[in-house]
Amino acid sequence: MRIAIASDHAAIDLKSRLREWLIDEGHEVADLGPDSHDSVDYPDFGYRLSEVVAEGTAERGIALCGSGIGISISVNRNPAVRCALVSEPLSAALAREHNDANVIAMGARLTGIDMAKACVTAFLATDFAGGRHQRRVDKLSNPPFTEPA
Repeated sequence: MRIAIASDHAAIDLKSRLREWLIDEGHEVADLGPDSHDSVDYPDFGYRLSEVVAEGTAERGIALCGSGIGISISVNRNPAVRCALVSEPLSAALAREHNDANVIAMGARLTGIDMAKACVTAFLATDFAGGRHQRRVDKLSNPPFTEPA
């Protein structure tokens, strides 16, 4: 699978370890940066990741920052991308199964490497269920901006 991964400076070590593990697992990985521990702004890397996933260069994405919150917000600014902040494998699997998430976000200050690998494994192994979930996912990219019936 083609996977893009990006982080801010707080998550560069987790990003590097996940990138190497994903390559060892046989995936094609695009590391979108950063390349050092120098302070950077997470939105820049979240936006870059969302563009790569939206254009189809990568099938899935992994976004990392200190908490996972900031970078997930920036990734979700792109209407073609659905990024879910996850902290354990069940939320990662449900993000795919129910929400057709194409990106997951995690916090390097909150998630260790073993849990991060378990989340990524669940995320990559789970298919979107479709069915009743499809109309809900469609509304994420085309919100009605009206009161629910």
